[in-house]
Amino acid sequence: MAEVSVVAGCCHLPMLKILLLLPLVGAALLSLLPTRSIDLMRHLASIVAAAAMLCACLLVADFDPAGAEFQFFETRPWNPRVGSNLALGVDGISLPMVVLATLLSFVAIVSSTGIRSGARLYFSLLLVLETSLLVVFSARDWSLFYVCWELTLIPLFFLIDRLGGANRHRAALNFVLYTLGGSVFMLIALLLLYDAAPGHSFAMVDMAAGGAQLPAKTQILVFLGLSLGFGVKMPVVPLHGWLPLAHVEAPSPISILLSGVLLKMGAYGLIRAAATLPAAVQALQDWLALLALISVIYGAVLAWRQTDLKAMIAYSSISHMGVVLLGIAALNPAGLSGAVTQMVAHGLAAGLLFLLIGLLYERTHTRDLGAYGSLNRSAPRFAVAIVFTLLASVGLPGSAGFIAELQVLVGAYARWAGWLVLLSIGILISAAYALRAIRCLSTGPERPFAAAAAGVTAFADLKRSESAAAGLLVVGILGIGFYPAPLLNLTASSVARLVRQVGA
Repeated sequence: MAEVSVVAGCCHLPMLKILLLLPLVGAALLSLLPTRSIDLMRHLASIVAAAAMLCACLLVADFDPAGAEFQFFETRPWNPRVGSNLALGVDGISLPMVVLATLLSFVAIVSSTGIRSGARLYFSLLLVLETSLLVVFSARDWSLFYVCWELTLIPLFFLIDRLGGANRHRAALNFVLYTLGGSVFMLIALLLLYDAAPGHSFAMVDMAAGGAQLPAKTQILVFLGLSLGFGVKMPVVPLHGWLPLAHVEAPSPISILLSGVLLKMGAYGLIRAAATLPAAVQALQDWLALLALISVIYGAVLAWRQTDLKAMIAYSSISHMGVVLLGIAALNPAGLSGAVTQMVAHGLAAGLLFLLIGLLYERTHTRDLGAYGSLNRSAPRFAVAIVFTLLASVGLPGSAGFIAELQVLVGAYARWAGWLVLLSIGILISAAYALRAIRCLSTGPERPFAAAAAGVTAFADLKRSESAAAGLLVVGILGIGFYPAPLLNLTASSVARLVRQVGA
């Protein structure tokens, strides 16, 4: 069965292929630069990341939101003997993830000013990671999806293991083992789908056709295998064990990508699995909702108890991704649209939080909430950015998170009604930890830092480049919060098609 190809607009350049190849070309150019040209390496990597972001924006401009099918579709034989192809395409669900990945990759590279040792390897790995992420979101062949899913582990392992904190070796190993453990079950499930696909093909459209014909019990078993792989990455409780340690020990620019993009890979894969195995996702709908509510409350409670800022944001990510899972489980237009919007909203807010926390750590060499106080006196731009981001992360009206959570609430209420009280509890706890962090960071007495003997009065405010990087994410959060129509229109047709596929 051939994938339906729709090419929108008048763009004749293979923009999607250019987008995917740009970071790899940048990584190759970095290898030609002298070892001591650290600033030049960062500037080159930034230019390449900015060019990739521009290509993603051109894709959006040329994308037809009224079309429900995949656009910019291209395919080339990869391994014809096993029915594997280099098939690429985007729809209204994957395109926002592509834009988010390019934006956060650019912010992560621009904010990597503290990287001096091993800069060439660092920026090269970041660009390779960006390409891997983009292929995952644009792959239309499960074998290509799986290869690039696993490929993301290689740069992340070295980035955490070589440049992380005191427990970086343990954090990198935990991350790889957890992900590989889930990937084993994912691979077995994909092989079962491959056997059921017409003509034994890894094409997503063929495997969806074969999966829909499987008995309901077989679909459930295959879906559980896929869910283990995707649930580790999201992460869903109790598959979240790798996340807090990886976030705490990873360099802050890497945490931006971990929380802002890597977690979305799991949710995106789960959406594609739901379309492939409709009977299974309907049978497990209530169980998915239960796991989502547990994740929302569990993550919020643990975030509330943290004194380490990075650990707090890591646990809060579990809670916010629980909201995404609840929207997916609702299997209706409001819930699924809210899930996609929440993926974008959380990516922007979490990316901005890790950016600011990383800058705080560079200045103070501490992430302990108790070490800060009255930043509004010495660093007003910093204080405003932190307060805004913390409020936006818990759904402040006018922010992207508010639009997302409102849609998920509407979609989930239509399915489970009164059980949504549990979600409200999780949101209230999230507000509590955000307000506590605001109180510790922006009020109270001035405190001296270990790295600044003169105390908080010596604390440097945001520089122009730092303000520009943070401003990009702030514009995204406010833009979606005050005018969500473009994003909702972009996803509407694809979400409607997904609802028809799952038969909900």
